[in-house]
Amino acid sequence: MNSPIPLLFLFFFTLFIHPSISKSPSLFLSSNSLTKSNNSVTIRWSGVDSPSQLDWLGIYTPPNSSLHHYIGYLYLNTSSTWQSGSGSVTIPLINLRSKYKIRIFRWTESEIIPTRQDHDNNPLPQPKHLLAETEEFEYEQAHGPDQIHLALTGEVGEMRVMFVSGHGKKSVVKYGLDSGRMDHAVETRVGRYEREDMCDSPANQSVGWRDPGFIHDGVMINLQPGRRYFYKVGSDSEGWSNTFDFVSPDNNSGETIAFLFGDMGTATPYNTYIRTQDESISTIKWIARDIEALGEKPALISHIGDISYARGYSWIWDHFFNQIEPVASKVPYHVCIGNHEYDWPMQPWKPDWAMYVFARDGGGECGIPYSYKFNMPGNSSESTGTRAPPTRNLYYSFDFGVVHFVYLSTETDFLKGSKQYKFLKSDLESVDRVKTPFVVVQGHRPMYTTSNEVRDRPIREKMLEHLEPLLVDNKVNLALWGHVHRYERFCPINNYTCGSGPVHVVIGMAGQDWQPIWEPRPNHLTVPIFPQPARSVYRGGEFGYTKLIANREKLTFTYIGNHDGEAHDVVEILAPGEVINGEITKIVTNEAGPSENVKGKDGKTSVLWYVQGAGLILFCMLVGYFIGSMSRKKKEGVTNKDWTPVKTTEET
Repeated sequence: MNSPIPLLFLFFFTLFIHPSISKSPSLFLSSNSLTKSNNSVTIRWSGVDSPSQLDWLGIYTPPNSSLHHYIGYLYLNTSSTWQSGSGSVTIPLINLRSKYKIRIFRWTESEIIPTRQDHDNNPLPQPKHLLAETEEFEYEQAHGPDQIHLALTGEVGEMRVMFVSGHGKKSVVKYGLDSGRMDHAVETRVGRYEREDMCDSPANQSVGWRDPGFIHDGVMINLQPGRRYFYKVGSDSEGWSNTFDFVSPDNNSGETIAFLFGDMGTATPYNTYIRTQDESISTIKWIARDIEALGEKPALISHIGDISYARGYSWIWDHFFNQIEPVASKVPYHVCIGNHEYDWPMQPWKPDWAMYVFARDGGGECGIPYSYKFNMPGNSSESTGTRAPPTRNLYYSFDFGVVHFVYLSTETDFLKGSKQYKFLKSDLESVDRVKTPFVVVQGHRPMYTTSNEVRDRPIREKMLEHLEPLLVDNKVNLALWGHVHRYERFCPINNYTCGSGPVHVVIGMAGQDWQPIWEPRPNHLTVPIFPQPARSVYRGGEFGYTKLIANREKLTFTYIGNHDGEAHDVVEILAPGEVINGEITKIVTNEAGPSENVKGKDGKTSVLWYVQGAGLILFCMLVGYFIGSMSRKKKEGVTNKDWTPVKTTEET
């Protein structure tokens, strides 16, 4: 007969020495499967003993990732009941083509590691004390099509559609004029990139790398102009996307509509290693509203650099494409490269004068995700100098209605003699101004800004030296730039002199929120110069985007604020060259001297000279009227209900 003493000893040892075993925390999911990206999962926990403000929840995919390599985290105190040791949070998750697992951890202030911080200098949670974890869970069609977005090919009657899947098998695009009869089909090309293609950390390290899936690329052909088409992508074996629709371009319609911005980024429902851009949600919301209001009119979106701000953390790209899908599946989404897609220490073009301009802003991606996930018109590319494939989508152009759009790379060689310079010169000189009376040039880093961007000064000087003469000589109407995370519109300008040249506008206010102050006063470096320089016609501190509407006579460019979805600045450009500010013709004199005539490339006096004369006569005629009016009224407020001023914020 066995003695009961060992069993009693074991019971009391377990009870007193390891009391936590009998009441270890529990962790539950509301569902173990998800149907499509952005479905929400609710995580509930209970039994957390003596809860701490720093207890946290980690999101892991794939489930066997190192405990230090979560994709995101939330503190348990996000739940209003956390102090009881129980609580819940609901998180929308996206399909990353891999299973998920949720874990909760105990963390205390004494365990904070000062050197492990996110981009906002907050300490990153440490997974030393695992409290509980869920079972693995995944999407029902984890390998199905996702992240659908359109682009122009540069050819009439075509529309490109791209998407991501978890497989490299045959997929097709089905399309037609009726959602119930999509009887045209094209196969997609498939590509992908590997961790070894990345050029630097964190992109080529396990903390930043996640499998990007397979990227599919198909082109719908023989499209009738100005018609609404329906399409879906996928396969019978791996599943189909929802049915989407778009209105095909019509270059004979005599109208162009576009939505343009830079530096938008994306939002995530959790904290991660880098700052994400919550304001991007509002940008997409208002653009979706405007697209819906267009009815049967085609349009396009232009995102001029600093696309997702992934900076080497690959799942941020997945969040970005899921976020833009509601608009990018309806209108072509066009991009140019920015520093946060490309720059890395060993990039091929890094002249001595730019040693401090180009840094590690790309997080080691060296343009690879950007080059694969988008496919813009043309065939521009530059070697990375590594095993990675060449960087693509650098510079290109296309006609869309009455506007000729040109995209540049400010991150690769644009100096005289370079491939890009030759492309730009040839392209601008060959524009048919009868077919497309307006020319819009776009790039990431601005040629003009009054923001205190000291590090970029050398590149601005080179852009002024090498690129500005091409824009002026070829009568470019509008030059759009990002990089500075605010809105700023300049006068028609050439070599810092108002009077002739393109209207330059900085439109990098779509989502990213960090920004130096405007140009500071020499004796007060923390206070901006005020009033702003005369060449800076309008500056805005609100997040937002711009809308371009053009016909053969006039191009209207509008800045729309995210806080109200309303217009906050409007400029009109007439086809002959006249620039109108809102409802009032704004004549900007030459800052270099009052008597200089402004002449175009053909030697004829610019239309602005005649407008100045007419404006002077009109001014004299109206002086008497205004004096009389003022004498009859003690005070008259001058308002314009169509224009709302916004504050210029100075927060960095």
